[in-house]
Amino acid sequence: MLLEFLVLLTIGTLLFYRWATKNYEFFLKRNIAHDKPFFLLGSFKDMMLRRRNILEMVCDIHQRHNGIVYGIFDNRDPVLLIREPELIKRILIKDHEHFFNRRRFLVGGQENIIANTIIMMENDRWRDMRSTLSPAFTGSKMRQMFQLTLQCVDEAMSYLREQHVNAGAEGFELDVKDFTTRLTNDIIASTAFGLQINSYRDRDNEFYSKALKAINFSTLQYMKILFMMLMPKVAEFFKFEFFDRSYTDYFMRLVLDAMKYRQEHNIHRPDMINLLMEARGMIPSEAAKTHFRQWSDMEVVAQCFIFFLAGFDTSSSVMNFAAHELMENPQIQQRLYEEISREDEELEGKSITYEALQRMPYLDMVVSEVLRKWPVALAVDRVCNKDYEYESQATGERIEIKKGDMIRVAMGGIQRDAKYYENPEMFNPERFSAENKSHIHAGIYMPFGLGPRNCIGNRFALLEIKAFLYNVLRDYRLEASAKTCTPLELDKTTLQLRPKNGFWLQLKPRFA
Repeated sequence: MLLEFLVLLTIGTLLFYRWATKNYEFFLKRNIAHDKPFFLLGSFKDMMLRRRNILEMVCDIHQRHNGIVYGIFDNRDPVLLIREPELIKRILIKDHEHFFNRRRFLVGGQENIIANTIIMMENDRWRDMRSTLSPAFTGSKMRQMFQLTLQCVDEAMSYLREQHVNAGAEGFELDVKDFTTRLTNDIIASTAFGLQINSYRDRDNEFYSKALKAINFSTLQYMKILFMMLMPKVAEFFKFEFFDRSYTDYFMRLVLDAMKYRQEHNIHRPDMINLLMEARGMIPSEAAKTHFRQWSDMEVVAQCFIFFLAGFDTSSSVMNFAAHELMENPQIQQRLYEEISREDEELEGKSITYEALQRMPYLDMVVSEVLRKWPVALAVDRVCNKDYEYESQATGERIEIKKGDMIRVAMGGIQRDAKYYENPEMFNPERFSAENKSHIHAGIYMPFGLGPRNCIGNRFALLEIKAFLYNVLRDYRLEASAKTCTPLELDKTTLQLRPKNGFWLQLKPRFA
């Protein structure tokens, strides 16, 4: 009996090893320079074992080879890392029809909420959803949503003024991450879900509590990530769900109940729910229909969910890094304040407007540089759906990308590459001045992706980030506090860009 067990164990072990390593000769057979993968953890061993932070890992892998592509392994899956800017531009823009779909990631079963988001949709289904959502981000709709955003920013500024009154002229220490996550929470609750929440007054409100739990991954969720990456087909067969069902049920109930209530009471509001109600024919629509697809409850709720997921932590992270960089670079902070002060005088003390934010070049330069140095979306993936050949005009190197190959563009690596940005670790908004910006190749700056499948909400994200900086810098100087850590040390225990010790700053009032 023992012998039979040992034989079965040996056979099982050999079969598992063969399965785990069967792709390890993928690049060797095609004569492509590549990483030597670590068993099951691929090219990201140090990150998965929490020895290095994710940005450091992405930059290091990008720098390992000088060719136009480099082979890496996501656990056991071979991925072509695209390094040449021109090839990046072709894959994401000019020849995007060869690389139209994203890699299916953390999808599980088809009823999984992630599987039904616009990010994971494919081909015509994606095109139809993109055309459904695009009207939300036109200039006129953005102006309307900006008013909802400003209401949330005004409530946040009221909270800061209360802290200022209690602390006096020396100002007060602020947990910037806590402040900005509450702000982005309230903005998303308003613009996507139609909820009016003040997370500074009601600090433990249900929406904020659910949001925090959803994005603060537990050890179990990291184990799920590893399993779903190693065995995606098994995860799909057993209908694995990355997010706890209680979170997705909450958002499902929130959206569908809001739609029903609005339809019954003839309520119109310039937000995402209103747009999706128009798409379902629940209320009249001004936009012409470009398709006749009927969206399911899950597909509708999934778009609100991804709007929350994509905006909650990422926008607040950009705000955090921007505040920290301005604290570390007082001369840049002063120049930005002078531009804000001029605009404030022009507005005669009234609230910032959508139009006014568009005519502030230095604010745009600062935000662009924050997004370059701290790209919260570190990479984008694509799957090749038609064989593709490319010859580099710069090096003469040729590459054949075959149908089914997985492609990755690592913004985190290329936007910190000294080949394209002098002193990449230095925070320098002048890189994006009018005279310099025109020289930046599209393939070396893409914080929101490029081409038809870029981030649909990028203009909205920029608006809320700029509105935050405008209002905070208008009233306060950002200085180091007793808890401020410089230089920033990123947390090795998360897949997100977060400092180990948080973001803490001293806010000193500019006026009594």
